[in-house]
Amino acid sequence: MATETVPGVRIRGPKGPGFDEILTPDALAFVADLHRRFDARRRDLLVARVQAKKAYDAGNLPSFPAETAVMRASDWTIAPLPADLQDRRVEITGPVDRKMIINALNSGAKVFMADFEDSSAPTWANLLDGQLNLRDAVNRTISYEHETKGTYSLADKTATLLVRPRGLHLPEAHIEVDGQTGSGSLFDFGLFFFHNAKQQLANGTGPYFYLPKLEHYLEARWWNDVFVAAQSALGVPIGTIKATVLIETLPASFQLDEILFELKDHSAGLNCGRWDYIFSFIKTLRAYPDKLTPDRGVMGMTQPNMRAYTQNVIRVCHKRGAPAMGGMAAQIPIKGDDAANEVALAKVRADKLREVTDGHDGTWVAHPALVQIAMDIFDAHMKTPNQIARQRDDVVVTAEDLLMTPVGARTEHGLRESIKVGVQYLEAWLGGSGCVPLYNLMEDAATAEISRTQLWQWVKHAATLDDGRTVDMALVREITTSEMADIRGRLGAKRFDGGHFDLAVKLFDDMISAEVLPDFLTLAAYPHITTLTE
Repeated sequence: MATETVPGVRIRGPKGPGFDEILTPDALAFVADLHRRFDARRRDLLVARVQAKKAYDAGNLPSFPAETAVMRASDWTIAPLPADLQDRRVEITGPVDRKMIINALNSGAKVFMADFEDSSAPTWANLLDGQLNLRDAVNRTISYEHETKGTYSLADKTATLLVRPRGLHLPEAHIEVDGQTGSGSLFDFGLFFFHNAKQQLANGTGPYFYLPKLEHYLEARWWNDVFVAAQSALGVPIGTIKATVLIETLPASFQLDEILFELKDHSAGLNCGRWDYIFSFIKTLRAYPDKLTPDRGVMGMTQPNMRAYTQNVIRVCHKRGAPAMGGMAAQIPIKGDDAANEVALAKVRADKLREVTDGHDGTWVAHPALVQIAMDIFDAHMKTPNQIARQRDDVVVTAEDLLMTPVGARTEHGLRESIKVGVQYLEAWLGGSGCVPLYNLMEDAATAEISRTQLWQWVKHAATLDDGRTVDMALVREITTSEMADIRGRLGAKRFDGGHFDLAVKLFDDMISAEVLPDFLTLAAYPHITTLTE
């Protein structure tokens, strides 16, 4: 049943412990004001995305905008960074559950990105509990009682907190403003900012954010206008908010200067969101048979198109006085197999060494056990808080460089991997978990998106495997049946049959066999999560 405590605002989510402390009349009025001022523009931006995709499909590939050429050629920098964002050499990311927040803040990393997006499943309980958990973390009252390990609490010195709200495309079905479904972006950002911004300033830090999945500099302008309005409404000085934009879409990689310029007073640089970037590469170039990708496991950071992307981020950021953050190490410790664990850690070390020697100012890890490994490598090669002074004028990146097709084999092993990772992640997401350890990697929505878009691409363009077989839906379904039988055998009938595997397989199949590639796995599955988990 919907409740209305603020005129025009209806809450459709069920009540839970402490939820009223977050959904106060003043907080809801603040979010509603943001919605009324900015949601129509957000919807227009989503329409513009659809129009851009149609243009890409018709042969008009992404390019550097002609209308901003003068700005790109001009000399300017972003506003100075606050003290606690000068050194970000290792950042840890994860969902907003209570134990994760405490462990991440205590991990020894410089920054913790608390994630309402790809590593959190957007159930009503997850979202509201996450807001409560972050409020308690900001107030340093957060604790967690483990049945055998005792009490978890914050250390004296903790990581700097950044928060990632959901992307512009995601709705929040549990709130309506004047009869319209809410925006996940405005809901997540608005509630956190309202409850925590002034306390963060009192703590000597500030309200800092990560912005996901931008595709155009006008989307950065939208966020900047939201920030100005939010700060003005609460009497917070303009420029207090700092935001790092994840460059995780192919179109955005053509607009790096523009995105930094639009957020100039509020910018904290750019981040190379590598896994979503691969997903976006496939999605953006979905109409092109010559852009068929190899197995997802070989689409790493040494591929020429990925090298062009990351090095250009460094070049542009440093030119503009901004930090250029590296990408995620998704490995997790492999217990009981020292040899396999060392192989995995060697990959992490090589990845982080490449990043720091290229000029990145920091990097991401997904597990606390990787923090010190990454820290040691950055400490050895970065003797200053960051490398912004290191200009990369030697880097010259063309549109052709960014559009190069990754090379490598397409194999049955790769096909099976995409199916089993994609279905198992989606099953967990439907059950309320957005961060899932699978096959010694921490998977989130981005890696599942690679899996299903790649399979769609292979089927759509009748890709051939290295053994000569053509990938079609018959082959995908045959292997899906085989993999599900194997997973059922490993998990047991009770867990498999009592979970959401049938629905996950159906949704996955529907997205792969669709005539037009669906934009987001999470968007297609969202109506189901709102009923399954409430």
